[in-house]
Amino acid sequence: MGKKILALLLCLGTLLGLCGCSLMSTEEVKLRDLDFTLLGEELVPGELAAMIEERKAEAFKMTYSDNQNLYICVGYGQQETGGYSITVDELYLTEEAVHVQTTLLGPDVSEKGNKTPSYPYIVIKTEYLDLPVICK
Repeated sequence: MGKKILALLLCLGTLLGLCGCSLMSTEEVKLRDLDFTLLGEELVPGELAAMIEERKAEAFKMTYSDNQNLYICVGYGQQETGGYSITVDELYLTEEAVHVQTTLLGPDVSEKGNKTPSYPYIVIKTEYLDLPVICK
C-alpha cells in the first residue's frame, strides 16, 4: 500500500511540474512602439558626439542619456565609399527592455563618384526609460 501511494505522489508531482513548465513563456511581449526622432550631426549633444567620433571607425552600439531623453546610437564602422543609409526597422518597449533593430543600406549601384571612406551611424532620440537597450 505504501509503495502505491508513493508512486501516485511521484506521478502527481511530475504532472504538476510539467504543467508549470508549459505555463512559463520566454517570449517578450511588446508593450508599445516608441516614438523617436533621428538626429543629424548638428543636433547630437556634444559629449555624445565626442564618444561617437572616438568609436566610429569600428561598428558600435551605445546609449546615452541626459535624464530627459534616451539616445540610442548604432554605427557600422568604416565603409569603403559614401552613399550608405540606415533605417530603423523597430523601436519598441517590453517589460524588461527597449528593443531596437536597424539596417544598413548600401549605396545605389548606379551611384558613381564618392570613393572616400565613410562612417555611417544613426542617433535615435526617444523618451528617457531606465531600461537596458537590446540591439538586434
